Amino acid sequence: MPLRPKPPSPILLSTPSLTAMSTEKNLFTPIQLGRYTLPNRIVMAPLTRNRAGEGNVPLDMHATYYSQRASAGLIITEATHCHPSGIGYPNTPGVHTPEQIAAWRKVTDAVHAKGGRIFVQLWHVGRVSHPSFHKGELPIAPSAIAAQGEAMTYEGMQPFVTPRALEESEIPGIIEQFRQGARSALDAGFDGVEVHGANGYLLDQFLRDGTNQRSDRYGGSVENRARLLLEVTEAIAEIWGRDRVGVRLSPSSTFNDMRDSNPRETFGYAIQRLNELDLAYLHLLEPSESDLRHGGIPIPTREFRPLYHGNLIVNWDYDQAKGNAAIASGDADLVSYGKLFIANPDLPKRFALNAPLNEPDPATFYGGGEAGFTDYPFLEEVAA
Repeated sequence: MPLRPKPPSPILLSTPSLTAMSTEKNLFTPIQLGRYTLPNRIVMAPLTRNRAGEGNVPLDMHATYYSQRASAGLIITEATHCHPSGIGYPNTPGVHTPEQIAAWRKVTDAVHAKGGRIFVQLWHVGRVSHPSFHKGELPIAPSAIAAQGEAMTYEGMQPFVTPRALEESEIPGIIEQFRQGARSALDAGFDGVEVHGANGYLLDQFLRDGTNQRSDRYGGSVENRARLLLEVTEAIAEIWGRDRVGVRLSPSSTFNDMRDSNPRETFGYAIQRLNELDLAYLHLLEPSESDLRHGGIPIPTREFRPLYHGNLIVNWDYDQAKGNAAIASGDADLVSYGKLFIANPDLPKRFALNAPLNEPDPATFYGGGEAGFTDYPFLEEVAA
């Protein structure tokens, strides 16, 4: 895709007319999310883009990219590692050095200047890292079980290695890494934190019995396997307050070679416990075709709705009509969009006007510069 001219700043959209048309809730019905009143229920999903600079520092173009999308009810950043041990992909940002914190402050200031709200997604990849990211040291995991597949490294794709199982005495240090990441995110000016407990990364690895075969208080029963997720969430809430913390889970996902013998029980328990914490939200991924092809057990997010009484965000393959239907039925309170937000920085405006959507370019999803990142046109440019 050729580099397009830098688009003008988006016009923030006010959409009271859509909610006035019907008493039925939809994507444009305002909502209280923790301590924030959101103008709409259209969430920008966390999207890894592999464009951080040297030292895993966000660049100036990140401030442009996120502020272009400030008309979202909420922006959730790309996955952001809380500690060097959590790095597992090239050019992904962190929030654990002074340089990273200062760069993220530019991003949050730019989003706030456009009237937006932005949460950081805190991340530790666990076993799906590679020794090349850690000076030859093995990645860490709940158990010494290698994932099938390959790791993305600076030297190209490399087979996943067998990770080192964490000693129980090391686990408080992992919780402290998340806590410190949460403190750094506060310094960086974010509005809240999403705990990344999905997609086969460290907290998900502890939760599921396909990757957690420990025999201590962090393994075995579902209560023990959920312990780290809950302790990390509570540690972050101590920094932020529970009303500025969300959690993302992926009950049906097989990404990163994940499996669980009874995901309904496992995730049902975790969701019930998270419900007790009175968080800002829970963010659930729907099952995908890829999950089904790889033996996943498809559990629609609506099955978990009775277990979670707070705000529920759903994600995966939603368009405007499906999003409105999920909210109107009560199956969800908000809907997060990924590819559509990559290609349409003014997605709420396009939804409001039923305007045509830009097509995303998969060739520019990961890595590179501003092409496919900050240069998708706004509706005004398309009309011109």
